[in-house]
Amino acid sequence: MTLGSSGEPLALTRSDFSKLYNAKEGSEDWDVLEEQKWSAYHRLESFRRLVAWARGEGWRGMKNYIGTPILYPDFASESFDLVLNSAAVQRTIQELATRRASHIMSHIHQGKISPTIVQVMMKEPESPWDPSLAGIKLDLPKPLRDIIPKNKHYRGDDLQRFYTYVHTKLIDELNHGAAIIMEKSAARLNSGSFVQGFGFSVNEILVSMYNLGTHVKMEQVLELRRIAADAQEKRQSIVFLPCHKSHIDYLVMSFIMYRIGMALPHIIAGNNLDLPVLGGILRQGGALFVRRTFQGDSLYPSVIKEYIMTLLERGMNMEVFIEGTRSRTGKLLPPRYGILKYMMTALRENRTDDILLCPVSLQYDSVIEAETYVSELLGKPKEPESLYNIVRSSSSLLQLKMGRIDVRFKQPWSMRQWLDEEASARKLSVQTEQTDNQLLKALGYRILSDINSVSVIMPSALVGTVMLTLRGRGIGRAALIDGVTRLRERILNKGMEVANFGLDHIGDVVDRALKDMKGLIVEHKNLLEPTFEPVKKFELSFYRNQIMHIFVHESLVCVALYTHVKHGGPESDQVMSYKELYEECAFISNVLRDEFVYGSLPLEQNIKNVVRTLVEEDVLAFLPTEGQSATVEDWVEGRALLHLAEAERFSGRRHFDLFLFLVWPYIECYWLAAVSLLALAPERPVGMDTKKVPWYQNKDLIPCAQKIGHTLFQQGMLSHDEAVNGASLANAFSYFEQRNILIKRKKGERKPVTLVTLNPEWIPSANPLGVQHVSDLPEEEYGRLAQFISQLGDFRREGKDRRSQSDWRVSAHIYAGGAKLVEWAPLEQARKLKL
Repeated sequence: MTLGSSGEPLALTRSDFSKLYNAKEGSEDWDVLEEQKWSAYHRLESFRRLVAWARGEGWRGMKNYIGTPILYPDFASESFDLVLNSAAVQRTIQELATRRASHIMSHIHQGKISPTIVQVMMKEPESPWDPSLAGIKLDLPKPLRDIIPKNKHYRGDDLQRFYTYVHTKLIDELNHGAAIIMEKSAARLNSGSFVQGFGFSVNEILVSMYNLGTHVKMEQVLELRRIAADAQEKRQSIVFLPCHKSHIDYLVMSFIMYRIGMALPHIIAGNNLDLPVLGGILRQGGALFVRRTFQGDSLYPSVIKEYIMTLLERGMNMEVFIEGTRSRTGKLLPPRYGILKYMMTALRENRTDDILLCPVSLQYDSVIEAETYVSELLGKPKEPESLYNIVRSSSSLLQLKMGRIDVRFKQPWSMRQWLDEEASARKLSVQTEQTDNQLLKALGYRILSDINSVSVIMPSALVGTVMLTLRGRGIGRAALIDGVTRLRERILNKGMEVANFGLDHIGDVVDRALKDMKGLIVEHKNLLEPTFEPVKKFELSFYRNQIMHIFVHESLVCVALYTHVKHGGPESDQVMSYKELYEECAFISNVLRDEFVYGSLPLEQNIKNVVRTLVEEDVLAFLPTEGQSATVEDWVEGRALLHLAEAERFSGRRHFDLFLFLVWPYIECYWLAAVSLLALAPERPVGMDTKKVPWYQNKDLIPCAQKIGHTLFQQGMLSHDEAVNGASLANAFSYFEQRNILIKRKKGERKPVTLVTLNPEWIPSANPLGVQHVSDLPEEEYGRLAQFISQLGDFRREGKDRRSQSDWRVSAHIYAGGAKLVEWAPLEQARKLKL
């Protein structure tokens, strides 16, 4: 029988758990914040609760949690000693000291040396030495005969003695540096009384901000506790991998662990949150601060890596935000692999038997940073975190009524088993850096897929999606309720979960969501019917994007078919063979690969599954070329063509258009990024060396594309203003770099600047946007970039001002809003740097 930290049995029945943790009997949906906010009208109840918190009654005292023991005075110092005295850290210190000392001595053996070193060398080894060796400057070396005093002589043993002294001094300094790194980074889960007070504070904060509670599923909680108890016996860590939508995520995850009786995790957090006062509080709550970049520092990554591996070796729970930063768009970001790589190394080196991975979904009715996210996506620099900003905003935030939070846990699974099975499936018999990177990438996307699979769809996401899939300006209440109802049913049919609010009518759910989204959607009352209009589409896109993962395959299939449907004409011209649709899907899914998580099935299987379902739902239909009817297999084998079903046309394409509106903003964004690249191909000055190419600052790409996009949108040449969001534009330019369309290099040494140029192989010899129709250009002048722009443009939403992909007005705006030229320089400089 597994025992908790206080020696009591942890194998609680559902009934016993409900009693001990004040969970609602017989309910799957458990609000862990059931206790109400402090109220002057309930003074007696408020006093009773205060006494319960102060005494640590029941679950508040955290006396019988599941997991490796924490919350004792020497906990943090034990980790310090284990890390700083570890073989890995000491080996790094020895290597760095030897390298630095040898570097210093090499100047002496070359007959030249910095005057600063000579001054030190002339001292007796026993004399005190104030300057730091790590800070010695080796510039401006001079011949020894010009520096060493005439009455001083040096011999070989003097140099050896000096080398030993330098090496010893460097080791002392590096050890001190390692201790400072731990002091700034390590968590301090030493105090049970602090955690108890912290839990009380977080409870009140969440109750005040999210008035409808923080909800978990009782079945998932009980299963998580069962697996955690087994992991405790085996001294194995559970690594929680939540999505990251808000800074509130830190508080929510830790409070839930506290609330359900599990050891608090060590949370990997960015050092931007290590603020005066606040940083100390977060450390005592389990925060482990890590720098965003390790560049130029060999000691720091060695200490952090050893610290994380030590935690895994001790069986400590951890919390890692797999996306690395908060998602400003509402959908999952591509995974970051740094911590996963450390975990893989811990398994390879047998520092632990296994690591259990637990993907977690956190969904909010509203996030507190929504307006800030919009500003950042539109190009406004991110404000650095500060204690002043937090205190300034806290009073207003605590008065908000932002709905509810839903948290879902995927059942934890073995990382070691997954790596073994994946390596076997990929036939990776030899471990190399390349094979490890393949495994890490697959692991990262497996985690993202698991997060999506347990995500709860909130009413705000339903309403936001319907509002952003309108062809008109607004929508009546009845039509809005109908749209939400159909969308909800479609989501449930896909096996996904929609938040349960205990409301009998969808109309009540819609009304409550509209109340929470006040300011994003306005109601026009003095009409024949209450009509709602989306006025802040950029903000609403955050909520729409939360369901994108559910319908990504449907969206890609429908937008591929749309490339034929958009041209109109007889239905016989709006059909597609399997080969045609597959090629279009392959193209657009490859372009958008950094935007979405596609899952593990191959493209052809996803296409067949989607088409089969949409045909059954009368959204699409087959046109047999032989016989009276056709199946998916007939279509794949060329005996049928695919087109829009008559019922779908008759309904006004309400299902087909839903899928199109979900993906169109991303297609618009990538098209915008692609056409903005044409500004990187200016006319070559007369007499300019043909080996030289124009270079621009990389940081100018996104702001210039956004300026161009805003202009095109206001003039009706861009369908969606969300297309100018900085996050997707960054992904688009990253895609162009991966395809070698963009080439980068560094300029400068002290403060290097990243420059970018367009690959000459992609530059059209004629301006494809300077004519009315791309087809008017001779094929040799068309160019690969122009061809890419034209192909991507086929997927764009049709409109009277967007029928020509090569409108000369677009060309004028691109060259007017392009980045400023830095220099003309040879391309070989970039290739030598291998950037």
